[in-house]
Amino acid sequence: MCLKLPFQKESLPMLRVAVPNKGSLSEAASAMLSEAGYRQRRDSRELVMVDPDNDIEFFFLRPRDIAVYVGQGTLDVGITGRDLLLDAKVEAEELLPLGFAPSTFRFAGPVGDFTGVEQLEGKRLATSYDGLLRDYLAERGVNATVVRLDGAVESSVRLGVADAIADVVETGNTLKAAGMEIFGDPILKSEAVLIRRSGSGGAANGTAKEIDILIRRLQGVLVARQYVLMDYDIRKDLVEDAAALTPGLESPTVSPLRDSEWVAVRSMVPKKETNRIMDELYDLGARAILVSSIHACRI
Repeated sequence: MCLKLPFQKESLPMLRVAVPNKGSLSEAASAMLSEAGYRQRRDSRELVMVDPDNDIEFFFLRPRDIAVYVGQGTLDVGITGRDLLLDAKVEAEELLPLGFAPSTFRFAGPVGDFTGVEQLEGKRLATSYDGLLRDYLAERGVNATVVRLDGAVESSVRLGVADAIADVVETGNTLKAAGMEIFGDPILKSEAVLIRRSGSGGAANGTAKEIDILIRRLQGVLVARQYVLMDYDIRKDLVEDAAALTPGLESPTVSPLRDSEWVAVRSMVPKKETNRIMDELYDLGARAILVSSIHACRI
């Protein structure tokens, strides 16, 4: 009979996570995973890295390929762009928006040539996201020829390959330099997202619990980035007014002070509103107003 020693760890399947290996998604994704308590690679040439403390294995892949690996069930979850997920047209779904790498997918054409998507009927459209664009046009009943290009899409019109383009737009300066302008409504607003195979739930290989932990940790990072802790002292008769300024996620913590007429209040407040709230609290009568960063949390 085999005895299990107290210090022996039960052998369970490791959670397999796809992480972007380069591009705008890579550094931010690794930074977020590090903040969530996971080990990350130190050498950009590493393709696989194991974090035994968290029973997780990271695979560093091209961002465009991540949805394919996850959709096929080769890997359990992955971090990629929403635009890349939808363009891949695979059996994968978005679990959690991650709040970094925002981008907007839009139409652009020669200045003055187009004002709306309906004018693209019968035209040639160049893009690096042909799957996403075909779906968008089909939903609106627009028949156009989609030309798939891997890069430098903005040059396609000048070179006679296309009449207009659909591409990720940030500042628009590149388009202006190519003699083009944006037109129509945005096709898609994208950002980095955590994805998994559609309907899998992680149960197929026993990693459902690890996926839930990963999601909670990433949610904790998002909250820690968006909020700060605010502490202040205020007279008892002003607590209700102060709580209206700092309601917290549920309610603020109120503690007695040595002076029975005063209390100490602690609450989470949105980071971007910190200074406005401090000013309003001070005008109300609060004093000793302190702000602290949140390094980790579970909500």
